[in-house]
Amino acid sequence: MAHHGLTSDDPTFKSRKRTTGEILRRVWAYLLPYKGLALATVGCAVLSLLCALTYPKLTEYIIDGIIEKDGGTTKLGWAVGAMALAFLLRDLFNSLRIRINNHFEQNVIYDMRRDVFAKLQRLPVSYFDKRASGDLMTRVVEDINNVERVLIDGTEQGTVAILCIGGISGILFYTNPTLAAVALSPLPFLAAGALWYTLTAHRRYRKQREASSAMNALLMDDLQGIRQIKAYGRQDHEDARFADRAEGLRQGNLGIMRAWANYNPAMSFFAALGTVLVLWFGGKAVMAGTMTTGELVGFLFYLMLFYEPMARLHGLNQMLQSARAAGERVFDILDHEAERDESRTAELPQPVRGEVVYESVFFEYESDRPVLSDISLHAKPGEMIALVGPTGAGKSTLVSLMPAFYEYTAGTVTIDGQSVAETSLTSLRHHIAVVSQEPFLFNGTIRENIQYGKLDADDAAIEAAARAANCHKFICALEDGYESRVGERGVKLSVGEKQRVSIARALLADAPILILDEATASVDTATERLIQEALERLMQGRTSFVIAHRLSTIRKADQILVLRQGAIVERGTHDSLIDQDGLYAKLARIQNTTLIEESFEKLAE
Repeated sequence: MAHHGLTSDDPTFKSRKRTTGEILRRVWAYLLPYKGLALATVGCAVLSLLCALTYPKLTEYIIDGIIEKDGGTTKLGWAVGAMALAFLLRDLFNSLRIRINNHFEQNVIYDMRRDVFAKLQRLPVSYFDKRASGDLMTRVVEDINNVERVLIDGTEQGTVAILCIGGISGILFYTNPTLAAVALSPLPFLAAGALWYTLTAHRRYRKQREASSAMNALLMDDLQGIRQIKAYGRQDHEDARFADRAEGLRQGNLGIMRAWANYNPAMSFFAALGTVLVLWFGGKAVMAGTMTTGELVGFLFYLMLFYEPMARLHGLNQMLQSARAAGERVFDILDHEAERDESRTAELPQPVRGEVVYESVFFEYESDRPVLSDISLHAKPGEMIALVGPTGAGKSTLVSLMPAFYEYTAGTVTIDGQSVAETSLTSLRHHIAVVSQEPFLFNGTIRENIQYGKLDADDAAIEAAARAANCHKFICALEDGYESRVGERGVKLSVGEKQRVSIARALLADAPILILDEATASVDTATERLIQEALERLMQGRTSFVIAHRLSTIRKADQILVLRQGAIVERGTHDSLIDQDGLYAKLARIQNTTLIEESFEKLAE
């Protein structure tokens, strides 16, 4: 099948390789706060095991001491009752172990998931530019569950299995050293099989986790773009793309299953060989009179109890390899460098006046590929700075340096004389409001989306912001008013309505600096007028950076910066730039209803 778009081979789905020991050391830290629960879980498992170890000896006693010697029904009744009590206690301790283990497990998952989510919130914007949302969701949900399985189940079951194997080995050799040596003769084959599986499994699990991420990334992409898919009639195309990703995951799962289908039965066969050999040599010993029937049956029961945890260890080995692959992906997030060390930063001086200065600023997303070159500007408090230029000129990148969404490569950006690079991100972003070209609304109510600008705002403040943003009227016309749900990404509202709600949010934030990627191009004239009125109220008294799409928006700007290929090629007011008769003047002459970017493209032609 042909590949369409990104596959699991894409580097964004991959993670740095780590050893099993490193993964175990990292996950071990999550157990330490719950040592009591961990010890209680293992303690219950050990008590359950001790109760289970009594029934082979009781069986031997019933056969040799009661049945063979006709000890009477009273003795038989006591012995059977003791066995039933042992089984009851075994299962009671096991039930308690499961209950404690569930609490332990959920606490650890909660802690790890909180840590990963908190780290995601503090990673730079560039991290998300390079990664699919579906991949990150897979890491936070599925991969953490896989890591947790070895963390909890592996620790408990592994500890109990090793104790069980050690204890029963001692019992077997104490009971009959010769028969014990015969019973354990298949162990080298079991060890060789476990070594082969361990050395080869990680590659398969890594491939399977990457394939799962690739499929989830496409699924999220398609769900968010379902209207575009339908609009262009691309359902069959997306079916093929999803089938390709699902096939990659199917093959990854089959690779794991094929290896397990060979490994597990082979281990089971070698374990069964031990039982067969014991029956052969033990049967001959009973026939020769050197061993009783009860002793042979009791030995066989102990042998069954020995190989059961051996089988569990093989299963844990499979779980460990899966967790190692998942752990690499989880710790890739936790180990990624955060945006900034907040302990070395300072708050903006209060009150913030909003004076913004760029001095010889350079920026590049990738080395040797400059996006901004030698940018210098000075915005006085309360001024409106308009940025115009063709698509890809660097307008959005320029304003993104102010709230430190990206760190500039050279030069300085200051707010009220303090370097942005040395300022606390919390303080910095608290004083900068952003209204983007494509406003994002959360899947909640209109009230919640406006209140996001100031979480402790009361109803009166929210309504005042909505009135100033010209959206109170349409909100009241909705059936549930401010409690109306907007749907995912605000899908239940029109473009103009979403834009006005986002303006209300910015008004409520009341930040002294405003970044406005104006978006009135895709709305009708009446809606554009409402948005323009709201924007004028929003910009009053604030230092505003406006990425302009219409010439009418920027006529009143205190400064107009014309960008081309990452550099400022002209600057001034509307009138002064017209007088210069340069690029901006030519643009103004040809623009009527076209957008500024389109006019630049026409000039380029």
